[in-house]
Amino acid sequence: MSDRSATTGAGRVTPSDRHAELRARMRAARRQVGPDGPIARPGGSGIGNAIRRGFDVVVSVLALGVLALPLAAVLLVVRLESPGHPIFRQRRVGRDGREFDVLKVRTMVQGAEGMGAGLAIVHGDARITRLGRFLRRTSIDELPQFVNVLRGEMSIVGPRPTVPSQIAAYDDRQRERLLVRPGLTGWAQIQGRTTLSWPERIEFDRWYVANRSLRLDLRILLATVRVVLGGAGVERDGAAWEAPEQDE
Repeated sequence: MSDRSATTGAGRVTPSDRHAELRARMRAARRQVGPDGPIARPGGSGIGNAIRRGFDVVVSVLALGVLALPLAAVLLVVRLESPGHPIFRQRRVGRDGREFDVLKVRTMVQGAEGMGAGLAIVHGDARITRLGRFLRRTSIDELPQFVNVLRGEMSIVGPRPTVPSQIAAYDDRQRERLLVRPGLTGWAQIQGRTTLSWPERIEFDRWYVANRSLRLDLRILLATVRVVLGGAGVERDGAAWEAPEQDE
């Protein structure tokens, strides 16, 4: 039997917790992480959800209205700087595993996913255009995702959506981050953005799902302004996804 299984007091064999040691280290560093046990599915109704969805719709409509002309100018410059469509679409996974196309302003050369490090972004990545570096540092490239929010595919606050190949490598605990809509910003983003390892980001996301509230969402929004203005953690060295070890 693999050492990745454990026997419960009732004698049942269950998959081991691959990230128990990671959570212990993060807790020792006084960082909020997901619970050791399973997370209950957040309620599907109630005043809190109605307020959250109403906020998402109102903010998205206002943002798209105010930013329409500036965003159009950015898209024009992107197209002039580098051949290809200025809007980048990528398949991502949302709540309960439903897939959708996330929208971003293109910051890399056309076809970048098939070049170099693939999905990974490395420091000084040559595939990123000159304008793209500015757009990524300021998070302007994420603005088209207000359309995803308006469609109901995303929320303003929630775990960032990721690609299907990454979801396929999740264990049961990690999949709990899919219990809520993905967001434009989230708890993991204000903890370190992409400077965190993937397992760390997922533990932060699990903590958010377990503790989600309107008050916490407001706290995240306020902290996001500080993080975006600071521009830190946008690029990182190494692979974009750390694949879990396989059972023998």
